[in-house]
Amino acid sequence: MNNNVKLLNINIQSITKVNLLKKMTKGLVLTPNISHLSILQKDSDFYKIYESADYILCDSQIIFFILKMLRTPISEKISGSDLLPSFCEYNLNSDTRIFLLGASNESIVKKAKQNINNRYGKNIIVDCYSPSYGFEINQTENEYIIKKIKASRANVLAVGVGAPKQEKWIFDHRNKLPSIDLFLGVGATIDFEAGILKRAPKWMRGIGLEWIHRLVQEPRRLWKRYLLDGFHVLIDIYRFRLGLYKNPWE
Repeated sequence: MNNNVKLLNINIQSITKVNLLKKMTKGLVLTPNISHLSILQKDSDFYKIYESADYILCDSQIIFFILKMLRTPISEKISGSDLLPSFCEYNLNSDTRIFLLGASNESIVKKAKQNINNRYGKNIIVDCYSPSYGFEINQTENEYIIKKIKASRANVLAVGVGAPKQEKWIFDHRNKLPSIDLFLGVGATIDFEAGILKRAPKWMRGIGLEWIHRLVQEPRRLWKRYLLDGFHVLIDIYRFRLGLYKNPWE
């Protein structure tokens, strides 16, 4: 990747969304936020996945502000929730065929598929599936998912089952999906597209407060990520600024 900016143990790409959409045709796309940075300090397998990624984009307005504070600004924040709809719109006149994998049940992922296709007046989402809890260690279900993706003739796979599960599933199975050109980790985007979760108002996103909106919506699931993990990441970033940070995997 070109125009990379270092933060802790990853390189974040500095690119505008317009330029990204022009070149993003193949590879693995990751969108790090504060939670990802926390996991990257504790999980060597997750770090290896980041090392293999083709695009590492800034998902977080907080990270965007931190990079600015560190005097290594990037061009733009590009969150997964913004990227998927922009990608669909940009590729309406192409042969892009997307498979959605994620959500807590089948009705939610089907609603997301319907909403996206209705919005753009085209069946750009060709199929979808909501995996069961613990599917990542269920060989029978994983084989079913692979067959279903292949049968759909999709060439883009968007996985939204949360980090690091979605990234690990892509990494473990991408070689079994040769027809997929582009792999996207999209987090809660499927729930947003289905209308199950509401995104924070634009003004909150613009000043880095989207995490508060998400925390209010899902306090039991997100409190540790946003409060405890976030605190430790900020300590690591302070050490990084002082030149005292060391990558735990090197």
